[in-house]
Amino acid sequence: MFLADCQARLAFDLLANTWNAVVVWALRHGPSRPADLRTTIGGISPKVLNETLRRLEFNGIVSRTAYAEAPPRVEYALTELGLSMLEPIEAFGVWAFEHAEEVMAAQDGFRT
Repeated sequence: MFLADCQARLAFDLLANTWNAVVVWALRHGPSRPADLRTTIGGISPKVLNETLRRLEFNGIVSRTAYAEAPPRVEYALTELGLSMLEPIEAFGVWAFEHAEEVMAAQDGFRT
C-alpha cells in the first residue's frame, strides 16, 4: 500500500514531475548554469526551469552556488542524493526506449 507518508510515494512524487528527472539527467556531467541547462534540455521555459531547480534544491537533489562576480553567476550541481537518482532514471529511460512503441500503440488503439 502506498500511503501518503510512505517513502516509496516520496520517490514517485519526485519522479512524477517530468522536468525533475530531465534536469537531474542534464546535470549528470557536472555543474551547469541555468542558461546552459535550457540549451541542453530544450523546450523548457526559464520559469519552469527555475521552479524545477528550486523544487530539486528544496528536496536536497541539487545544490545552488552563487558566485560574487559581475555579472552574477549561479551554478547548479547534483548532490550525493541527486547522484543516487541517476541509476533509477537511467533504468526508466531504458524501459521507455524498449517499450515506447507498445505504449504509443496502446494509446492509438484506445477508445473512449
